[in-house]
Amino acid sequence: MTAVPPDGEIDPRLLDLWARVFGMARSGDTKSLIAYVEAGIPANLTNDRGDTLVMLAAYHGHAEAVAALIERGADPGRVNDRGQSPLAGAVFKNEPDVVKALLDGGADPRAGSPSAIEAATMFGNTELLALLER
Repeated sequence: MTAVPPDGEIDPRLLDLWARVFGMARSGDTKSLIAYVEAGIPANLTNDRGDTLVMLAAYHGHAEAVAALIERGADPGRVNDRGQSPLAGAVFKNEPDVVKALLDGGADPRAGSPSAIEAATMFGNTELLALLER
């Protein structure tokens, strides 16, 4: 949901709402985030860089928020505008609980550039590599 109206003007109240929702994903405020999703905010909402709510929650280490978003229809493998996946972000940040939540939700460890497997290999993270290759 990043479509711009025909006149090019986005209601500032929507911009404020989106900023708050993305902030909830970053901070791991799962309860509030899910309340907004259940009220109609798209689970796959993206920002201006193509980062989804799942991407931001994953990158900031919030496994509970990641799992809750996936349960409500968020795509665990959606890459951002740079081709990065939430799973590779979780590997980069060394977040095993987030990696597990994404894998349980169906994320592909070979998706994205670099893929999660490539990132784990690059950083020599054998623990996460074992999870990714199961």
